[in-house]
Amino acid sequence: MTIAITGASGPLGRATAEYVLQTTDPREVVLTTRRPEALADLATRGVQVRRADFGEPATLDTAFAGVERLVLISTDVVGVRLDGHRAAVKAAAAAGVRHVIYTSVPEPVPDNPALVVADHAGTEQALRDSGMSWTFLRNNLYAHMQTARIQQAIASGRLVSNGGDGAVAYVTREDCAAAAAAVLTEGGHEGQAYDITGPEALTAADLAALAREIGGRDVELVEVDDAAYAAGLRAAGVPEEAARVMTSFGAATRGGFLATVTSAVADITGRRPTALADVVRTALKGS
Repeated sequence: MTIAITGASGPLGRATAEYVLQTTDPREVVLTTRRPEALADLATRGVQVRRADFGEPATLDTAFAGVERLVLISTDVVGVRLDGHRAAVKAAAAAGVRHVIYTSVPEPVPDNPALVVADHAGTEQALRDSGMSWTFLRNNLYAHMQTARIQQAIASGRLVSNGGDGAVAYVTREDCAAAAAAVLTEGGHEGQAYDITGPEALTAADLAALAREIGGRDVELVEVDDAAYAAGLRAAGVPEEAARVMTSFGAATRGGFLATVTSAVADITGRRPTALADVVRTALKGS
């Protein structure tokens, strides 16, 4: 059986590929990317590296040829990626792919204000309509993305949030990759949507407490509205589109869309998910 991973030169795709290669003959693995040269080291191990660009549908027919099971990793161009995702789904179905595992987002429903939701909801629907089997891995926010935030809070004595009392079940990228690799290689899971989460849901107050503990100083939680939060991000040099997305995640947090904690990582991979506090402590210890 030939299995494939899209976006394999990106951080999540690369991590997923490394897990897959721990248990799978490299000759049965296809890795697709817009930059095949970035995977030259894996090509030397025997995997097939193929160029695929979701914005160039002509590249997708050959990229998916002979593939039976596919991890479709969402691209990073928020708001304009749905057409590319749909093209990938169409090409996968035409190539005879039987099962697609898609990396989505928690609760991709109309009420969720996170700006990434429309892309993911549209891709999930395209897969439901495709005739292929599917599994949705709805990955929560990455734990490692909070390291700089905690570090800045320690330095300034302030942790700014627009998430209100809402909580987030932060998950590591490695746990997301391990789950994707397990579903891809072990089979089963057809027609299932899993929330891929860390072991607990944390509020902004919890993050401020963690910053106090690690930094050994007082850290004030400063709660602001969406406009002020976005303005602060822009003032810190965050590009406009990224600031809008980050602000929308705060709104989604307030709405409770990121708070669900599940046992999916342990159930799928057989290992406990890593806690955000461990990620932050490890990162700051090495900095």
